[in-house]
Amino acid sequence: MTARDPVGRDAEVAQLVELVRLPRDRGMSVALVTGPPRVGRSTVLDAVAAQHDGPVLRAHGLPWESARPGAVLDQLVGSVGLDLDTDADPIAAATRLRDALVAGDAAGAPGRGPSPADDADAAAGEDAAVLVVVDDLHRADAESLQALASLRRHHPDAAVRLLLSIPTGGASHTESAAASGLLADLADLRIELGPLDADAVAALAARRGIALAPWAVERLRAHTGGRPGPIAALLAESEPATWAEPAGELPAPAGTTADVRRRLGDLAPPARRLVEAAGVLQPDGGLALTGELAQVDDVWSAVDAAVASGLLRVAGPPGAPRVRLSDPMVAAAVRAQVGTAGVRALHLRAAELVADPADALTHRVAAAAGPDDTLAHELDDAAETFAAQGAWGRTAALLADASRLSSGRRERESRLTRAVDALVGAGDVHAALALLPEVESLRETPLRDAVLGYLAILRGRGVDAHAQLDRAWAIVNADREPATAALISQRFVLDALCRGAWTELVTWADRAVALGGAESAEGVESAAIRGLGLVAGGEIAEARRAYAGLRETVRHGAQAQRVLLGTGWLLLATDEVAAARAALERAVPLSHHGGSTRISLWARAWLARAQFRSGDWDEAVRTATEGLDLVDASGIVLTRPLLGWTLVQVHTLRGDDEAALHALRGTESAPQDYATMRVPTLLARAALAEARSDHEGVVAALTPLTDPLLAEAVSEPGYWPWVEPLVSALVGLGRLAEASDLLTATEERVGARGGPPSAVARLARARGRLEAARGNGNLAAAREAFETALEQLAGTPLRVERAHTLFAFGQVLRRAGKRGDADPLLTAARDGYAAIGARACVERCERELRAGGVRGRSGPEGARAERAPTDLTPQERAVADLVAQGRSNREAADVLFLSTKTVQYHLTRIYAKLGVRSRTELAAQWDPTTEHP
Repeated sequence: MTARDPVGRDAEVAQLVELVRLPRDRGMSVALVTGPPRVGRSTVLDAVAAQHDGPVLRAHGLPWESARPGAVLDQLVGSVGLDLDTDADPIAAATRLRDALVAGDAAGAPGRGPSPADDADAAAGEDAAVLVVVDDLHRADAESLQALASLRRHHPDAAVRLLLSIPTGGASHTESAAASGLLADLADLRIELGPLDADAVAALAARRGIALAPWAVERLRAHTGGRPGPIAALLAESEPATWAEPAGELPAPAGTTADVRRRLGDLAPPARRLVEAAGVLQPDGGLALTGELAQVDDVWSAVDAAVASGLLRVAGPPGAPRVRLSDPMVAAAVRAQVGTAGVRALHLRAAELVADPADALTHRVAAAAGPDDTLAHELDDAAETFAAQGAWGRTAALLADASRLSSGRRERESRLTRAVDALVGAGDVHAALALLPEVESLRETPLRDAVLGYLAILRGRGVDAHAQLDRAWAIVNADREPATAALISQRFVLDALCRGAWTELVTWADRAVALGGAESAEGVESAAIRGLGLVAGGEIAEARRAYAGLRETVRHGAQAQRVLLGTGWLLLATDEVAAARAALERAVPLSHHGGSTRISLWARAWLARAQFRSGDWDEAVRTATEGLDLVDASGIVLTRPLLGWTLVQVHTLRGDDEAALHALRGTESAPQDYATMRVPTLLARAALAEARSDHEGVVAALTPLTDPLLAEAVSEPGYWPWVEPLVSALVGLGRLAEASDLLTATEERVGARGGPPSAVARLARARGRLEAARGNGNLAAAREAFETALEQLAGTPLRVERAHTLFAFGQVLRRAGKRGDADPLLTAARDGYAAIGARACVERCERELRAGGVRGRSGPEGARAERAPTDLTPQERAVADLVAQGRSNREAADVLFLSTKTVQYHLTRIYAKLGVRSRTELAAQWDPTTEHP
């Protein structure tokens, strides 16, 4: 990692560089970089300083100098003529500091002589302010900090950029901390550095010649908290084999180990034993259990000492406190200090003390010295219990341990395969991929092929998944292995869901229940998905009854999470948005005992859709963004396009094209094998094109959905609202016959099955546009269609759909010359868009209102105002606005819902009235805030 290119921090460095490069006449500005220790604050500061064209002054807060007055000022500018031991006036100190900085600026920088590079950069740096960098601000002396704070307060016009760094939670209750806190409060820009993402960790390793598998990247991120300092240290200190062993424990960096050794040595024996016990009961244990394992009588005194050392933390509610070590690296260092024999003894004692039998087994595994078939059988039995509950995370851990302890090959391979299957069920794709080479090397069995197919599903590789499942079904004997056959059937249910093969989904779900039983894990999971196939097949009442029955029988645990997801998905498809949100919000948390990441991701994806549809866009963005973070952490790319679709829609409607393009690129980066991935990707592309009034782009994006092979997958309008934007785009291009054929067929299908109100409204909206495009003779039919759409949406929380309908209705009436009728509709649409933050749509409404020209055309007492010959009509102003922005005639026509010839006619009149001869001259002179340039 170089100072000019800190890995994974491009966005943060760019923000800071933009601030420090502000012109000198912008006065003083302050930027603060925070984050946990060893997160890379100094590296970011170095990178910013390296890109600054002007003078750069550096200082570093040092703990042994924090009590010496003026220590930081001496590093920056040397003596500033102050006796800081006696001069108690920080304002005077600030003035002298300002003078010293200005003098240093004129000289090029204190302590730095001229050089050829200085001469070459003189022109570039002529307008650059002085950059003052102070790292580890919390360790600086109070007098220097007071001078800097007073400089900011009393000399705001000084051409100085303060770039400061302080760790999160670094300040203490001291005079120095108060001053550093004041400086932090004065920051114009505050950047908190978070953990590196997976790509940055992989890049950091690659720079050291180490190629990390995705599972190894996630393991390293979890162990280090994503902090670049510890990551770099472990990569440098560890043997290459460390990164190829998924089951081994990662060590602590040498620096952490030395620090922990020192802190442990400073503790009294009871507190030290408490910390050591916590290291064995990681990630956290109850305080009472930890104290008992440590054999500590005065547990609270030991806790106080351990917390003061920085090694231990206390969490949990009153009456049930838990203790945990600061982070996984500290835990590894503590265990290293205890030693192998000591750790084993603690595990054996913990196995006797813990109340949970599964936890006791885990401690016995940690103390095992080699294969132990008796313990392996106990682990297998416990795994079966958790599997029946759908608690796949616990199941996977128990089976992986059982596999390692099995002496027989058959048992070892079977348990390993089942462990990987459980990992996939829990949604931990990275951990499953770590074991994938070993599973692929095993002899072929139906279970092995089913596991590989399941993993391929979550990775979005539909072709591979279907091939593996077909092979598993071909070789299984359902009579002899009904449980395995049920599992394969359940995997086919998932595959059918992702392909949108609704009839197959119901068939495989019924088969899974018949083979495994209604109460088996496979049976419950299949039943929780079966209702979605019923909805897509138009059997909504039956789906409701099925989910009601499941909610009665599956009330708790991980399986309840699956039922909540299915229920929320159904409710959203039928426009019961509030109820859908409630169910999906309950399905999101992973706190369900052994809850599935896969289920949580689906729940987040559909919850974001519910939030988007109800106009709660900030929450939709938060939910979708958190979902994408979980996609990266888990490796389950299956839901990436569905999450990305929501982000693209929100950003385009808000007018943030850059964010929308970024979200679209992420969406398109996922495989497109499955309909549940391909359809939202195409809808996202269409949303971006639609926001640009690019009818051809919308048609190009959505035409693939008319493929007969996708007919079943996209048949449910409550899942995929694609017909209305495609019909509207075809109308915009004048392809009325194609639009009519598609719309009529869809209306018949939705009408026959009784589609949800939003689907009926969207189709009615499309019908209104189509009828209006056929000429004013069809305006009555268009009105009727739009009124039907508004009636369908009345009383629903679908704020976005209502605003879209009002806008389309008003736009059609405005084009038909019914400007008085159009104005209130467009005003209501604008207000609706404004309420949900759809800035781009508000602007479109404003253009339509100006083009209509109803408001503001009357003079005093309602008399029509006279317009001078050179004044532009409202529609001419709307055309001029768009052309001045660089829009083509075709683009302006699309936005204003006019013909290209009409736009050209208006443009000719605009040129004549304003005395310009070209689009370039119009753009140069145009001021949209006045009546004319």
